[in-house]
Amino acid sequence: MKHQAGRRRARRLTMGTVVALALAGLNGPWLYRFGTEEYHQYKIGRPEYKAANGRWEIVDFPAEYRQNTIHAALLHTGKVLLVAGSGNNQDNFDAKRFDTRIWDPVKGTVRKVPTPTDLFCTGHTQLADGRLLIAGGTKRYEKLQGDVTRAGGLMVVHNENPDKPITLPAGTSFTGRENGRTFVSRDPVLVPRAEKVFDKATGAFLRTEPGLGRIYVEARASGARYETGTQDNYRVRGLKGADARNTYGIAEKLALDKKDFQGIRDTYEFDPVAEKYLKVAPMHEARWYPTLTTLSDGKVLGVSGLDDIGQLVPGKNEVYDPETEKWGYTDRTRQFPTYPALFLMQNGKLFYSGSNAGYGPADVGRDPGVWDVETNRFTKVPGLSDPDLMETSGTVLLPPAQDERYLVIGGGGVGESPRSSERTRIVDLKADRPGFTAGPSLEKGTRYPQASVLPDDSVLVSGGSRDYRGRGGSDILQARLYDTGSGEFRRVADPLVGRNYHSGSVLLPDGRVMFFGSDSLYGNEANTRPGEFEQRIEIYTPPYLYGAERPDLTGGPRTLARGASGTFTSKAAGSVRKARLIRPSAATHVTDVDQRSIALEFEAVGDRLTVTVPGNGNLVPSGWYMLFVTDGDGVPSKARWVKVP
Repeated sequence: MKHQAGRRRARRLTMGTVVALALAGLNGPWLYRFGTEEYHQYKIGRPEYKAANGRWEIVDFPAEYRQNTIHAALLHTGKVLLVAGSGNNQDNFDAKRFDTRIWDPVKGTVRKVPTPTDLFCTGHTQLADGRLLIAGGTKRYEKLQGDVTRAGGLMVVHNENPDKPITLPAGTSFTGRENGRTFVSRDPVLVPRAEKVFDKATGAFLRTEPGLGRIYVEARASGARYETGTQDNYRVRGLKGADARNTYGIAEKLALDKKDFQGIRDTYEFDPVAEKYLKVAPMHEARWYPTLTTLSDGKVLGVSGLDDIGQLVPGKNEVYDPETEKWGYTDRTRQFPTYPALFLMQNGKLFYSGSNAGYGPADVGRDPGVWDVETNRFTKVPGLSDPDLMETSGTVLLPPAQDERYLVIGGGGVGESPRSSERTRIVDLKADRPGFTAGPSLEKGTRYPQASVLPDDSVLVSGGSRDYRGRGGSDILQARLYDTGSGEFRRVADPLVGRNYHSGSVLLPDGRVMFFGSDSLYGNEANTRPGEFEQRIEIYTPPYLYGAERPDLTGGPRTLARGASGTFTSKAAGSVRKARLIRPSAATHVTDVDQRSIALEFEAVGDRLTVTVPGNGNLVPSGWYMLFVTDGDGVPSKARWVKVP
């Protein structure tokens, strides 16, 4: 266009310098933008640019296969499970439209999978046999203040009968003894029998502690006149005799306040071979926004989440046994905000970085530390910068996992706060006195950063937004590679799509990284237009795939026990400098406690490469892993899938 304008001016010199300058003044800004964008596309497409900075590409599924992806997990088949549930869409929830997709990044195919219930905001983790454990989800969508038409809230039902429990069906009415107002339960509730308490020394009977059941109730009719302002004791309508005397409800304020999301107890295992959900025993507690973390014995700990009445589960944690496919309460109580970042340490304890996704009191369960689940002892780790800006921060176990160093990235204030942190923090749990130290700063305060461990021991950190859910057009179109050796960031190619709330990233077996989701509150800088869910998948190809020819890796065993060795074939065996087992991701809400990269000892003889797996089961939990080898230039092989039994 510039050349055409130049030729045009050359032909029309007789029109005068004033006219030519006027045309240039009018067209200049547009011509500059056009030329700048043209040059930018030319620059980022050059081989030397891609070799230094990598490249981003968008994968836009056909319309019938698009969905609001909330969760993503890499399966040992090499395919990616993309879970939406209702996708943060009330209309989908009301119509029971729940979605799941299976995407094959090699073949480029997408397949719908029947989804049994609303797995929106569920919890998940990889199991030892390759299945994905999925627990919790959505029972009811939130209602904001102003949208709530019927007063309601928590009713605690008491049962003072030590001889039997009592079940109250959905639709049970509770009438206040003082206020006279009647409220109706939404669900059935089982209230356990009362417990007799005896003196331990003498055996004498002391008192009876009533059994307690929690239920959500709401007024029978709409309007503010049904609100209550104080605690009251409530009669249970329909009960007679001893049941009527022993059973009653107590509720605090029942009002038209905002009603939070409510969770479900449902639990499933997703079978990657059959590509379907298999229902197993439900949790004891309903959970929405829970974290599932593998323990040292291979069982799975479920913590936090909003329960079936929309309140934070009060530290009642439970464990899933893959052998029995059942949950059991643990007597180790500890309360966390929702989606807490809980990682299994090499000594079998759990590290809580302080990262979380939101719901919960600002002053409860937010201090980072080491939790000994066996003794329930919690040891705080000091030195965290911006400790009040940890909500929506990201945490990643730095490679190799043997070093037990963590990088905590960005974060924001509690709730819908506009505040965000540009800091990163590093903690070395192998230090004599572990404490947080400053890592390299980000350019901008960043909520919702996505972080993925790469086979060359670097960490890709991308996306996020300065404000809550990208308000004010605050998405950050920047990406960085963190060098675990130097401890520094290096800017690389900028992503094409903004990613904030409900987004994440997953390392693929070919060494690329996929990004999914984003759920902006508004669609413009002025916050006047509602946002739309980002349905496009984006792929980042790191610089190492634009360099020399990548090492090959073939043959070898499909199973590698802890402490055992396996021999693979590679024509580039002599150039290999690193061997890594990388556990596949299960990511959501800036939370991915599964991913870890474990260094393997190896020996090269000719074209044979023998790797040895560490013997510590806490370092190497049982399950499927991607085996990568990397040469001296940092170029990785494609992954070989191996199972640690």
